[in-house]
Amino acid sequence: MSLAMRIISCLDIQDGRVVKGTHFADLVDSGDPLELASEYARQGADELVLLDIAATLEERKNRAELVRDVAATINIPFTVGGGISSLQHVRELLQAGADKVSIGSAAISDPEFVRQACGQVGSQAIVISIDPKKFGDSWQVYTHGGSQNSGLDAIEFAAQMQDAGVGELLVNSLDRDGTKLGFDIELLDKISSNVSLPVIASSGAGSIDDFVQVFKQTKVTAALGARVFHDKQFTISEVKHRLKTEGIEVRI
Repeated sequence: MSLAMRIISCLDIQDGRVVKGTHFADLVDSGDPLELASEYARQGADELVLLDIAATLEERKNRAELVRDVAATINIPFTVGGGISSLQHVRELLQAGADKVSIGSAAISDPEFVRQACGQVGSQAIVISIDPKKFGDSWQVYTHGGSQNSGLDAIEFAAQMQDAGVGELLVNSLDRDGTKLGFDIELLDKISSNVSLPVIASSGAGSIDDFVQVFKQTKVTAALGARVFHDKQFTISEVKHRLKTEGIEVRI
């Protein structure tokens, strides 16, 4: 039996509201996180990702209270990220009800933290969020909400995180963020072909065709949408039914 591909909705959260912009800028209000989480669960999302997009830049923790509220509202798995840089914080968010935590900037500044987190709470609970931007023929990883270039090669970094024991990778193309120009197929193909981990495609979804393309042309096992769902351009259910007609296994 083939593995079912996952459709994930992402809620970028700032000041308690869901926001969305382009290239991590020009943010607009998209609604209440609990209302949207409930709606996407109703539409058939396999998982949700909640990202506190300002937590690292503001050097503060992700808010556990929101995690508790979301856990009480929906019955599907969800990942929470933003400003996670200590084992205590990882445990706090998981105890608050998150199924997984997403680590971004801290994975670059302190790779040993990632190894320790996997050892303490299990690989299945640790997702590494990678924000690459293309330079010539390669991609470099950015940190702090896409504002600082780490100088690390994204393909190599993904392999290093696999070696560190993480359970999953979330790949956010900075070149495609909020553009609705389609997923970065080249980037996603290179990363998903170079690791054996599940890879979530993020950034650039603009049509249902984009979801079809990313599953057919890469080895990703999940695709994430944000603005297309917030704007009610189409529903998660519509995406899944189209994928089904294309012979792509999904849970309906």
